[in-house]
Amino acid sequence: METDVIDKLSALAHENRLSVFRLLVRRYPDAIPAGEIAGVLGFKANTTSTYLSILRGAGLIGQHRIGTSLSYQAKLDGLKGMFDTLISDCCQNRPDICNVPQSAPVPVPTAERPLNVLFICTGNSARSILAEALLTGEGDGRFRAFSAGIAPKGQAHEEALSTLVARGYDIARLSPKGLAPFLQNDAPQMDLVITVCNQAANAEPPQLPGYPLHAHWGIAPPSATKGAIYATFEALKHRIQALTWIPFERLDRQSLQHRIDELGHLTPPQLSP
Repeated sequence: METDVIDKLSALAHENRLSVFRLLVRRYPDAIPAGEIAGVLGFKANTTSTYLSILRGAGLIGQHRIGTSLSYQAKLDGLKGMFDTLISDCCQNRPDICNVPQSAPVPVPTAERPLNVLFICTGNSARSILAEALLTGEGDGRFRAFSAGIAPKGQAHEEALSTLVARGYDIARLSPKGLAPFLQNDAPQMDLVITVCNQAANAEPPQLPGYPLHAHWGIAPPSATKGAIYATFEALKHRIQALTWIPFERLDRQSLQHRIDELGHLTPPQLSP
């Protein structure tokens, strides 16, 4: 076990390998092609392959063949095992050494204390805007939705707003904004942060106050056509409805995290505008 931990620590004790692993964790549970990893981080293809091989050898990532290409996914159980060993075996769970905070309680949405959910995408003009409106409409008062962009556009996607209006969703407070308002001392504390585009997940995550859960629901950027926006709307609606049906009160934080992760791979039934 000690050798296993040393291998993991050695694999992560390199700035670029750590960047690769952090990217895969942000994109979890997605499996990402090696070429995309190299492109996002600006590394050469052969260098990226070496980094991936070392991380895989340490048991920190898995390799999957999708068609003719290889993709990689973070193995969170490998990382958890490393931390469990360090905290339990090395530090003996002593708070004066490890200073490990108590686990935050499971957020349970109620009408009295709605669950604060922040959706993040690139421009905060379509996907995250749709998600904010959908959760506000579908959440039955138990959820309070927000959205932001890592590079917000000047205005919301016109077809996205039209799609929401046609289906009875309120768009009064929808407008693109950055992350700065959510980093202020008086900002509402988030319980859950969901990235809805790969580019937002690739970016360094915002250091929000508290202990919010994080998940990635990658959705391809919609084109300007009515059909593409409708497909994005339906995909998000399917996942958001499933989110509101989760029995939060019966789950621990780890189980809840897994349930929310799984929603990122839900697909709606056959679409018809």
